[in-house]
Amino acid sequence: MDLAKYKACICEGSPENAIMDILLDNDLLIFTREEMLEEEVIRCRDGKRFEEKYLRKGFMDKISVIRILDSRRENFKLSKAYEHKVDVINVITAPEIEMLIIFKENKYKEFKKSGKKPSDFCKEDLKMTEVKSYKFVKSYFAAPAVLIAAIRKYQGMSKIRKGNIRYWIC
Repeated sequence: MDLAKYKACICEGSPENAIMDILLDNDLLIFTREEMLEEEVIRCRDGKRFEEKYLRKGFMDKISVIRILDSRRENFKLSKAYEHKVDVINVITAPEIEMLIIFKENKYKEFKKSGKKPSDFCKEDLKMTEVKSYKFVKSYFAAPAVLIAAIRKYQGMSKIRKGNIRYWIC
């Protein structure tokens, strides 16, 4: 997949933001922080607000908007004036990004038996009450190799739907 010259990386929540920051800061993605709008992860999930804040700066080239989210149903509507200038790429982390912690802890079987949401399993069974916080996730995956191993383990176990991106990491 070819990405445009400019990229905007939009994350749904704090854990996704922390993981993207780790990957970016360690040059583990197919794009760099310097190629991104404002050189940081954006937390603006609404298409119209994103358009108002970032697209009205008169970009001549196309922009790839990379959305990291756990829902396939969330829409990102842009006005007709901008939809041809933007490629929207959805990276779905379903069911939740906390699955990376479950795989890192080798607790997938226990998680499946529990019937809980991944974040609830982490909070209740793994006693990680701050699992939704940026600071916790950034600290938990402080060693990038640990994060990469968890991502690969998760990708190996999950069913990737047609059209979804399998590998972003280098």
